[in-house]
Amino acid sequence: MRLRSLLFVPGDSEKKFAKASGGNADVLILDLEDSVAPAVKPQARQTVAGWLDKAGEVPASLFVRPNPLDSGLIDDDLAAVVRPGLAGLLVPKANGGADIAEIAAKLDKLEAAAGMAHGTVKIAVVSTETPLAMFNLGSYTPPHPRLVGLTWGAEDLGAAIGATDNKEADGSWTFPYQVARAQCLFAAAAAGVTPIDTLYANFRDPEGLEVDCRRARRDGFLGRIAIHPDQVDTINRCFSPSEEEVAQARKIADAFAANPELGTIGIDGKMYDIPHLKAAHKTLAAAGEAA
Repeated sequence: MRLRSLLFVPGDSEKKFAKASGGNADVLILDLEDSVAPAVKPQARQTVAGWLDKAGEVPASLFVRPNPLDSGLIDDDLAAVVRPGLAGLLVPKANGGADIAEIAAKLDKLEAAAGMAHGTVKIAVVSTETPLAMFNLGSYTPPHPRLVGLTWGAEDLGAAIGATDNKEADGSWTFPYQVARAQCLFAAAAAGVTPIDTLYANFRDPEGLEVDCRRARRDGFLGRIAIHPDQVDTINRCFSPSEEEVAQARKIADAFAANPELGTIGIDGKMYDIPHLKAAHKTLAAAGEAA
């Protein structure tokens, strides 16, 4: 399952689903939470269930963002959407690994009732949306077998702590959100799951998106959430290794494979060691190649 580009689709908009389905996103996140008004949520559940029944016609993996665990709505959400075609959940406002275990237990029963293989539905988590979550990021390690990715969010966290803004005058994140971003990245690496950067809100700024995506990939993120279909191709391009990067990674991997007794090896006049080999393997994996 590739988690390079994940595009939000409001669960009550057939038009937006139709447009998103024709794009290049790796994952469509069918949203039952913040983009759907409370009065419309029951109908949105049924609409999303219908989309999941058409999963074979959509090239992207289909995830659902349910309402939070403490909302009183998640059981109805899951009852409607755990069915063949559902690839995963994006869990919002999680407080830590215990929340994921609780949701996974619900999935165990619902998958069995739907005739789905155990563990079919994977879980990605928005891991920084509550103050408590910031103290529990280490609880995703060791990872639950369903866990595939961690991302982070600023808006709900800002509301929870009473922030008046989350950006500096130059557009960079203020310090609390730099901490949330970095801690999410470290938590994902510790758990061995995909680190996914948060959304870039200005969908009419493709140049800014590209700069920010390249910065995110430099830092270690492997994918990004999109809020508009026009962002997807930029995200895919920025988080895909270039031909030159793949060629260099292959050269490093092949050199170590030919010399398994060595921990350090010279290639083209430069020394490489085991951390370089691990990075090469990640590059090849991101390119869809076997190491």
